[in-house]
Amino acid sequence: MKALVLRASWDPREGYQVTEHERRTRKARVASKVWRHPEVCFEEIPDPVPADDEVVIRIRACGVCGSDTHCVETDDEGYILFSGPTRLPEILGHEYAGEIAAVGRGVTRFKVGDAVAAEGMLWCGLCPPCRGGHPNQCQHLEMVGFSAPGAYAPYIATRERYLWSLEPLRDQMDEEELYEVGALLEPAGCSYNGLYVAGGGFLPGASCVIHGAGPIGLAAIGVARAGGAARIWIVDPVPERIALARAMGADEGFVSGELIAAGSSVHEAVLERTAGAGADIHIEAAGAAQATFPEIERCLAPNGKIVYLGRTGEHARIHADVLVTGANALVGSRGHAGCGIYPSLIQLAAAGRLPLRPMITDRFGLADVVEALEQSSSRADGKIMIQY
Repeated sequence: MKALVLRASWDPREGYQVTEHERRTRKARVASKVWRHPEVCFEEIPDPVPADDEVVIRIRACGVCGSDTHCVETDDEGYILFSGPTRLPEILGHEYAGEIAAVGRGVTRFKVGDAVAAEGMLWCGLCPPCRGGHPNQCQHLEMVGFSAPGAYAPYIATRERYLWSLEPLRDQMDEEELYEVGALLEPAGCSYNGLYVAGGGFLPGASCVIHGAGPIGLAAIGVARAGGAARIWIVDPVPERIALARAMGADEGFVSGELIAAGSSVHEAVLERTAGAGADIHIEAAGAAQATFPEIERCLAPNGKIVYLGRTGEHARIHADVLVTGANALVGSRGHAGCGIYPSLIQLAAAGRLPLRPMITDRFGLADVVEALEQSSSRADGKIMIQY
């Protein structure tokens, strides 16, 4: 089969301390500090064959993630922008759903033809974080599309433990919608994990500001509304994304550059709309903490919470006294695995309480995925979906 493979040069930045584990495994802890001069091209790869506890999935839909885009974009020195753990070369793509094409002899819960979505965080199940109920912090974590074979390919093999059935959605959706919603569970799962698992949830009636109207931020609109958020505002520099966020259910959106041009700011707009109280929940989904944290700390309600979902290799400052004085919390969150996340999202989608598909702004075939990655660099789209 032909798959889209990312290759790059192993060239650690000056001053970056490469560990013995990184040298031995060729898996960089911080990809943006190691991998340079990326190239993507279709390569001929053997068709996957399932191990005893695996299935082979015929992929039907896969979303283009900002992390995929960051793997092909570079800084001025040619280093990729993605800052997560990465082993290259690897097949890109991790937000996928499809139908089971083959099963290993030890698989008991699924059969050929079943519609499934799959977690992209491949947790071991045995390390202390996994056994403590924190699979996204697995000490031996592999990530589909970054350190394990990805989904920009016709087929993928994965273990039964990472699968979730989409069959409960069949009565509500046609085939195309079924698999696209299945692929969107991954970004929605990241938002759900941040708000309700890592973040501990909030009381119904809370006010929420989402910083960043990419797919994670857009998914957070429905995820927060399903939990009882009374008012949801969203902030982004791209007007097209603000319009999309409004269509997905945000009460109001702010184009950050327009606020500045009008002599205002994000924090002033939020304080004005909350009678000076500030917002209870701030979701940082922009990966731009250096710009967003100074605004957030000035409009965070007492006993409020910052949920950090964005990813950046840079240090960011926050005024710690804001957390102390307001009894506020700053919570980081990664991933979407375990903790009842996928089944909860599937039930919400089945009940019609989680509109996700409106975030899709364009569709490409697998043969045109490189063009899709190039388009995603404009940051004007919501979710670009690859159809198979």
